[in-house]
Amino acid sequence: MTPPIPTEPASRARINLEWLLKLRWGLLLGQALVIALAAYGLELALPVPVLAGLLGLEAITNLAVRAWLGRARVTEGTIGKLMLWDTLVLTGLLALSGGTHNPFTTLYLVNVALGTVLLPARWMWSLLGFTLTAFGSLFLLQDVVLVPGLSRPDHAALMRLHINGMWVAFAVAAGFIVYFVQRVTRALEEREQELAQARAQHARREKVASLATLAAGAAHELSTPLSTIAVVSKEVERALTAAGTSEAVREDLRLIRQQVDRCRDVLVQMSADAGQTTGEAFHPMPLGRLVEDSLSELSGVERVRVELPEALSAWRVQGPPRALARVVRGLVKNALQASPPSRTVELRVVAGRGDARLEVRDGGAGMPAEILARAGEPFFTTKAPGEGMGLGLFLARTLAEQLGGSLELRSTPGQGTVASLALPVGAPPATEVAS
Repeated sequence: MTPPIPTEPASRARINLEWLLKLRWGLLLGQALVIALAAYGLELALPVPVLAGLLGLEAITNLAVRAWLGRARVTEGTIGKLMLWDTLVLTGLLALSGGTHNPFTTLYLVNVALGTVLLPARWMWSLLGFTLTAFGSLFLLQDVVLVPGLSRPDHAALMRLHINGMWVAFAVAAGFIVYFVQRVTRALEEREQELAQARAQHARREKVASLATLAAGAAHELSTPLSTIAVVSKEVERALTAAGTSEAVREDLRLIRQQVDRCRDVLVQMSADAGQTTGEAFHPMPLGRLVEDSLSELSGVERVRVELPEALSAWRVQGPPRALARVVRGLVKNALQASPPSRTVELRVVAGRGDARLEVRDGGAGMPAEILARAGEPFFTTKAPGEGMGLGLFLARTLAEQLGGSLELRSTPGQGTVASLALPVGAPPATEVAS
């Protein structure tokens, strides 16, 4: 029963009221037990029927608010008025059971502490003023003559109640206050964690946007000189061939053209990975189709062993199809590069709670802890030059979190690495299941 993390005001007030109702039921039960103990355990002369009536009125209020909660708009004023009513009922209970001599006047402080958590400043100060007035009224009400048939404890009984109940009252008040503060502290910690996660996601999205800008700028600035180099090298090769130049020189020119093509491919990959996928439309995609598309353009696919249960094949993930296929393909490609040629790579699809995990297990040497901790950082890679730019895991994690999933890496030196991509999935259409 943790206090909610603040969202928009109306929603926060509704959740706070629901939380307050649960606390009121607990407090109501505690008050009933204390009255029963005082009346029948300590044998104090208390007006039990009237006290029971006040508790019954409190219970009816709880039920009425619960029934009203589903039909009306809840505001912070609603909570404030309810807490003012609680203060009034508590004053009645205390006035009939010892007044200022009742050690449970410390419950006023609990109500104020609770109001500090749930109410805005203007309502909090109003509650504090009303509580001080109510507490002061006990000095007057304890001298009021009760109607015939009702009685109060005499002075000796009041002193016995005060002495015997001081520790219990302090324990109850302190327990409630510690509970409130501890729950609020925990809620604030959870809020801080959510904010930290949101900041991290925002930073990753900014990096993706920066990569897209970098890719577009690089492609624009380098496309013309690369094309010029390719054309000129081709013309030079033709001229040298006509002049009978040695094969070694012409081979060097072909190497230049190959490297130019390599630069073009790198620019295209950067543009596709960092730029185009950010604007790709979301569509439902069956897991079977996702696995098929991921492996269709992959070199070394014969070394990949796929485990996809038939029951999961038609389940769908909502996202950008090309980006998803590229992410899974990148994970499998990493596993192939990390595994010796004689070892296979496993691609397993496992059902989770509301999601599906695509687990890619390689047969490599694994990663030490310091490398595993940095895996996924942009432009961090342990591959040889020309085999990767260190963006695959970063973009895979970014896309997974954008879809409400996650990417987890597990690795033990000497036992290989497992990349687990969790994606939310939905059931296939009924017509598709029937067919």
